[in-house]
Amino acid sequence: MTVVATPPTPKLELPPLQLGGITVDTPVILAPMAGITNSAFRRLCREYGGGLYVAEMVTSRALVERTPESLRIISHDDEKVRSVQLYGVDPVTVGAAVRMLVEEDRADHIDLNFGCPVPKVTRRGGGSALPWKIDLFTSIVQTAVKEASKGGIPLTIKMRKGIDEDHLTYLDAGRIARDAGVAAVALHGRTAAQFYSGQADWSAIARLREALPDIPVLGNGDIWSAEDAVRMVRETGVDGVVVGRGCQGRPWLFGDLQAAFEGKDERHRPGLREVAEGVYRHAELMVETFGNDEYKALREIRKHMAWYFKGYVVGGELRAKLATVPTLEVLRELLEELDLDLPYPGVDSEGPRGRAGSPKRPALPKDWLESRQLNAEQSADISAAELDVSGG
Repeated sequence: MTVVATPPTPKLELPPLQLGGITVDTPVILAPMAGITNSAFRRLCREYGGGLYVAEMVTSRALVERTPESLRIISHDDEKVRSVQLYGVDPVTVGAAVRMLVEEDRADHIDLNFGCPVPKVTRRGGGSALPWKIDLFTSIVQTAVKEASKGGIPLTIKMRKGIDEDHLTYLDAGRIARDAGVAAVALHGRTAAQFYSGQADWSAIARLREALPDIPVLGNGDIWSAEDAVRMVRETGVDGVVVGRGCQGRPWLFGDLQAAFEGKDERHRPGLREVAEGVYRHAELMVETFGNDEYKALREIRKHMAWYFKGYVVGGELRAKLATVPTLEVLRELLEELDLDLPYPGVDSEGPRGRAGSPKRPALPKDWLESRQLNAEQSADISAAELDVSGG
């Protein structure tokens, strides 16, 4: 991996992140991303730098029912801290899922998802729609913290600013979570309505940091480089950063982040050969992750191809073939067709990746915004809403 020096950055005097009994020396967290942050991708990121690496979101009900896919999602290899993110809309089910993780020693850190903006999640009152209902949000967080504390496991929450600019929830939710005893709160500086479009509002992250001086607050949104992370810490005062889409196709970003936080000026600038080697290693780890099911593993890695090769000169025909690669053997052959001597393309390979979507009215349960308390009909719907939404 080519590592080059950039102009020296003053060292960030940021102490290690303390989550209960867990010390995260480099206060950087890999955001859970459905279909992406499986054990293969987490291992790749871990090999480059320090931090906390969270598994894909798993649905509480699916976990309680022990579906094979939910058990795969929460499986870890030799990770020092086994970090699991739960989704749920029913306090009883979320509590049962946390209890299972604790009693069966399946996690060292648990995060609750209150940030997902995907319509199939929000239309059931979950993800970023849920904190609007103060009673439901309070009940879920209190129940989860209580169950997690029985095993001495720190519980954190990740959320968005709110449903839209007229229905913001993050300050109320942050205070409720703090009072319930969470170990930290992470805020993505967008509303559900924004999806991933526009700019993340770092001023909201700074406001939350100010409102909760007694627990760690983590910032998320628009961290595409180590320099962005440093800027977010300086501008908002957060105790650490959460990185999602910025590391898609760039697991080495975690090396850059660690270097930047330590005041070092090395940055990874991989040429095409190094990217190709990284892609092949990712594919091999995926095969391992999916129990040697090569077809499934290669199907899963296809989405990563555009991210890895963003900005690099790769012909359209070859890109198309990489996006439908069926086996490791074919992948190796395709990678050998690349001009492997091409250097790092610079700014073209940096910046936003993945689909940003466009602002749209969030899909919500009937009459959701009329009150900040659940009505009888919504309460009845909540238990029905505990369907499996993993994987999206």
